[in-house]
Amino acid sequence: MKEILDAIQSQDSTAADFAGLSIPESYRAVTVHKDEAEMFAGLATRDKDPRKSLHLDEVPVPELGPGEALVAVMASSVNYNSVWTSIFEPVSTFGFLERYGKLSELTRRHDLPYHVIGSDLAGVVLRTGAGVNAWNPGDEVVAHCLSVELESSDGHNDTMLDPEQRIWGFETNFGGLAEIALVKSNQLMPKPKHLSWEEAASPGLVNSTAYRQLVSRNGAGMKQGDNVLIWGASGGLGSYATQFALAGGANPICVVSSDQKAEICRKMGATAIIDRNAEGFKFWKDEHNQDPREWKRFGKRIRELTGGEDVDIVFEHPGRETFGASVYVTRKGGTIVTCASTSGYNHEYDNRYLWMSLKRIIGSHFANYREAWEANRLIAKGKIHPTLSRVYSLEDTGQAAYDVHRNLHQGKVGILALAPREGLGVRDTELREQHIDAINRFRNV
Repeated sequence: MKEILDAIQSQDSTAADFAGLSIPESYRAVTVHKDEAEMFAGLATRDKDPRKSLHLDEVPVPELGPGEALVAVMASSVNYNSVWTSIFEPVSTFGFLERYGKLSELTRRHDLPYHVIGSDLAGVVLRTGAGVNAWNPGDEVVAHCLSVELESSDGHNDTMLDPEQRIWGFETNFGGLAEIALVKSNQLMPKPKHLSWEEAASPGLVNSTAYRQLVSRNGAGMKQGDNVLIWGASGGLGSYATQFALAGGANPICVVSSDQKAEICRKMGATAIIDRNAEGFKFWKDEHNQDPREWKRFGKRIRELTGGEDVDIVFEHPGRETFGASVYVTRKGGTIVTCASTSGYNHEYDNRYLWMSLKRIIGSHFANYREAWEANRLIAKGKIHPTLSRVYSLEDTGQAAYDVHRNLHQGKVGILALAPREGLGVRDTELREQHIDAINRFRNV
């Protein structure tokens, strides 16, 4: 690993130098273990502790197959799917690995008694498999997390519709929270040159997800002038949705849970902000009954901020706790687009407010390669910025996942893998200086 790191940090290393490096037999990786999948049985979700289930193990380097690449991971990040994997909810990810392992002789590698997790990375290509022409050893890259086979026609208009679509590092093995990762070569994208390794690793999953959900015609198709209600507007997903709305000429109505989070939204440029805790919004009377009066009060508050207009789009991801309110406050003919259910999967809403007002609910899941590429391109051009707030070591990934699980973070949290310290990997200092305040907006909040 030292030779790999030395080559990455050298100014003089060539593609031939990287191609000549020896690949180690093993590497350090953050894992969950199959024989511990029931360790949290009977506990409430909140009480399940990722620090107990996530391990830092030495694991064998996987065999490189056709169309694949081995990447030296300089940095990664923690997403909610890492939390879900660590607490074995809603199901153990070993079921995903078992099913994937049955697909072919090549995919059998993924069905192991341990799961190397993580769906983001920034790093350097070490090796490419047969048939890879677009990438070479030494290329500095980030990876999006869409894994597809594309042997069915269903995926060729939109690769997210491929029957064998999976999320790398969640539904496949050999993810990015490790010193080496195995990816399909069509997951790779150029690393934004003005960002450090940890900054470049942090947007991938959430930035691409927000792009498809809000901007793409596969999602809400946001346009100039739209009023966009954004739940958790300072969080991992919401912070990118807020940036896309502002950059695209829309009007974000940012819902947050503290004045500190409201201030982050103000720094991004948002002016219409609802602190749901300070204003006492509670959309459920009890575990079984919602409170339509609170929906109405919420809608009135939104109209106060928009000059009397209802929202055109709701950027939904909390799920059960907020979905009834989301459907209610959307304007006639408007769109509720949902990509997650962090507060619960069983959504309830009053269908009268949907069908009689011709509203639409759209399901959105990650992004296809083109959408991920466009989202990354906006990062590389300095139009959209990382929302990295804190960086942990690979050894402390369990604590990082715990903090995300308990919502103790802002924006995204990064993980250093091979990178020995923060701030390395910047290649374009001029572009960085132009945007340094925006790049650091979430730091140490």
